[in-house]
This record gives sequence, structure tokens and C-alpha cells, in this order.
Amino acid sequence: MAGNFKMIAKTFFGFEPILAKELLDLGAMEVKEGNRMVSFVGDKGFMYKANLCLRTAIKILKPFAGFKVFSEEDLYKNIKDLDWDSLLDVDGSLAIDATLHSEVFTHSKYIALKTKDAIVDRFREMHGRRPNIDLKFPDLKIDIHIEKTWCNVSLDTSGESLHKRGYRTATNIAPINEVLAAGMILKSGWHGECNFLDPMCGSGTIPVEAAMIACNIPANINRKEFGFERWKDWDESLYEKIEQSCLKKVRDFHFQILGYDKAPSAVEKARENVKNANLSEFVNIERTDFFETEKQTNGHLHMVFNPPYGERLEVNITEFYKRIGDTLKQSYPGTEAWFITSDNEAMKSVGLRPSRKVKMFNGGLESRFLKYEIYEGSKKHKKQG
Repeated sequence: MAGNFKMIAKTFFGFEPILAKELLDLGAMEVKEGNRMVSFVGDKGFMYKANLCLRTAIKILKPFAGFKVFSEEDLYKNIKDLDWDSLLDVDGSLAIDATLHSEVFTHSKYIALKTKDAIVDRFREMHGRRPNIDLKFPDLKIDIHIEKTWCNVSLDTSGESLHKRGYRTATNIAPINEVLAAGMILKSGWHGECNFLDPMCGSGTIPVEAAMIACNIPANINRKEFGFERWKDWDESLYEKIEQSCLKKVRDFHFQILGYDKAPSAVEKARENVKNANLSEFVNIERTDFFETEKQTNGHLHMVFNPPYGERLEVNITEFYKRIGDTLKQSYPGTEAWFITSDNEAMKSVGLRPSRKVKMFNGGLESRFLKYEIYEGSKKHKKQG
């Protein structure tokens, strides 16, 4: 088996420390946090394991080459000089992603095109034929990252983004990204030690991610395919060993995970997704209006949710968020409630003081992940007890 090499796990803003901890817990070496990424070192088996298990990674990149570029000609020549035959057959297919932070290079699609030209020209000159472009299911996905005048060429080990877990076939309007959902749950400090509720669960992403965290189920166990499965050095028996080893670490869960939604269509979708994830014994989805509920369970309750906003909300936002605060205060003693919102005015309407505010991005929207502690009885009583 090949030795260790450096890899990069990409993530969302603010999730770098969570991802670094995930990597350390999995056994990664030389873990270093960066901007929306964490670098680490491992072998091929660990590359498989990282893709299978990481909850807060969007993709895992394997660096292939790096060089200075001052012009498009530099880029073309350097790319063309690389040994692409070691990675791709002439009858294979490729796709290229480019991200740029440079004054010299400003058009990512053009850089991707120039990269493609260099690779196919090399194949044509050496073999008289060239690989195809396949944007959906390429045999090799290449990631070009240019920072000022430095170009990093990496191989995308994941293929499609790792938020596409494979269990979510039914969605509602603006479903929450699975990586964001998992990151919110982990950021809130919940690992399965008490009952859990998502009172506005939509298509059920947060309850599903919560159950996978509670039971230590690999995040991407339901995925159909990873990018590395199409590589020349794909080792199926090694992957199966890694998968079996991870599944042996699945643990039991003895509390309740509940999801509420008042829309019948959302409830139907959520139940379907829970079933797809093989989590029906752990997650219960109920059709109910949160504002008409009260805490069902004894002991501490942990709540994480993504309230509807914008096009998903046909009511007065101020009034809606006031009702969230009122329901928590009046009906949910002994609860730690976390929710994400991109609306500053809405935050003020809750009528409770958040004990924490964490900056996050939901899609392109700058948001705050807010923590509210609802005590049993009064705060005074809690502190004395």
C-alpha cells in the first residue's frame, strides 16, 4: 500500500475547528486548520475513511502538483507537462473545477478550459486520441486553485460534494445543506446524551444527521459513489475493510429524536428520507404545529432547527419569531434551543437573550446560530439548586 500523503478537506466558514476535531478523532496526522479548509496527512485507506466518515467536509482533495503561474501560457505548459497517463486512460473522462484569488487570473471558467486544453492536447500528441469531458460522472475530477501567482492542482477524491449523502431523495423548498445541518448539531455540543427535537424539520435533514451522530453511523454510508472509485488505483477490498471497520463502531442510542412539521407534504418527505437512511427506529416525525406543542419528554431536551424564512414564510416575520420565543418560554422548560437565522430583526423579536451567537453562512446568506437556555422554573432557582 502506498505511503502517507497530504490531503485537504474543504468545509464551510466557522466549521474548521469541528472538522479538525473530526479528523483527529478518525486518526489523521498533521492536522492544520486553514480558511474554510483543514489539511491533514494519511494514506489511501485514510482517504477512503475521511470521505466515508467526515460530517463537516464538503470534499477531500489530494494535491497533485503546484507551480508558479504568471500567464495563461505558464498554466498551459505546466499542466501539459504533468503525467496525466498515470491517472487517466485515454478512453476515460475528466472534469475540471477552478477557483481563483488572483489579479492575474480572473475568469475561472476560462482557466478550467485552458487546463482541459493542456491535458487533452498531451493525450492527443502521445496517443492520437483524447479523453472525453463528463461534468456529471467523470473518471477524474481535477481541482485548480490559483492564489495570486501560485497554482495548486489537486485531484477531487470525493466526486460530487459530500453533502450529497444519498438518503435525501425528497426535499421541500430550500432544504438545509446536510453538512451545515451536521455542523450545527456538533457546534451545539450534542452527541446523543439526551432527547433531541427539531420543531420545524422540513424534509428531515437535521433529525437524520442527529441520529447518525448519536449512533456514530458514518455520514456517507448511503452514498452511491465516491470520486476515487473511478481511479486507476481503486482498491475495492481495502475500501470494504475500512467500511466494515467503521460500521463496527456504530453505537446504540437510548433517547428520542423527534421532528415536527405542520405541512403534510414536509412530514411525508421527512419520513421517506428517514426511511432511506435506515433510521426509522431512532427518528420519529410528527405532523404538528410547534406553536401548539409543549415539551413531551422528561429531563433535558436539546433543540436544533432552521426556521423558515423569505419565500418559505408567508407570515409576518416579527410575529413568527416572537411566537418562537413565547413557545420556548412557556412550554419548553429544561431545554437548550439553537436555531439559525439570517434576519437581524427576527432575532430581536424572539424576546429572549441568546447566551451564544455564532456566525455562519446558510447558502450565501450570512447568518447567526443562536443558543437559548430555557431553565426549569426561574434562573434564580436554577442557580441556587
